[in-house]
Amino acid sequence: MSVSSGPIVLVGGGRMGGALAAGWLRGPLDAAQLRIVEPDESVAARLDPLGAERVREPAALPATLEPAAIVFAVKPQVMAEVVPRYAGFGGADCVHLSIAAGWPSALLARDLGEVAIVRAMPNTPAAIGEGMTVAWANSAADRDQRALCEGLLEAVGAVAWIDDEYHMDAVTAVSGSGPAYVFLLAECLAEAAVEAGLPADLARLLAERTVCGAGALLAQAEDDAAQLRRNVTSPGGTTEAALSVLMAADGLSPLMTRAVRAAAERGRALAPS
Repeated sequence: MSVSSGPIVLVGGGRMGGALAAGWLRGPLDAAQLRIVEPDESVAARLDPLGAERVREPAALPATLEPAAIVFAVKPQVMAEVVPRYAGFGGADCVHLSIAAGWPSALLARDLGEVAIVRAMPNTPAAIGEGMTVAWANSAADRDQRALCEGLLEAVGAVAWIDDEYHMDAVTAVSGSGPAYVFLLAECLAEAAVEAGLPADLARLLAERTVCGAGALLAQAEDDAAQLRRNVTSPGGTTEAALSVLMAADGLSPLMTRAVRAAAERGRALAPS
């Protein structure tokens, strides 16, 4: 990825912002190209070892700075306060990349004007370079600006694009929130193992390693998830007995459908009217 067109300004250094910054500095950026705006000193203590320049507020950024991208990595609840402070700061060639859930481009444009905007939804495996991010760009974002954003996001994992911004809430519900569903699966599997008589430490180890191993196999296998499931299911065997419960009419599939729907609806509700 080329970032020769200018520095990157990261607004917010929390868990996801920090994961992005660490990924960039492992790959496409050097510390001199990155500016981080983060007022919270407890958060800053995790960021300062990265070596990038940090300021507490945008007014402390150099007036002559011409960033190639401004990346908003703050919580949706504070976007209304944060975004207007960057109106007119980036210039015509700057792309504004937001990872705030439920904050549509119309609200960004309201505060920033008719600028290049890319919305993206990464997820927490970005912290280890295994994230999944889906992105959408408005019509003002040109090919080079999209490529810049893609390069920044690829530094922490895989990237896919969508053409319709409306789908961002569903994306958030599936991949953005999805790691929590997998973590819950590991919790529930461990609890079920204890109920079956296994010691708690062994139950947790079996659950966590099974989830990790199955995920790694899914990532590397040519078969899709359905075929991998069939591969491990012997007719009349133990797996089939368990799946008869999980795949029942009131089993995992309708439960997951309701969960994703609830998350997507919540995402839409996050945006102020």
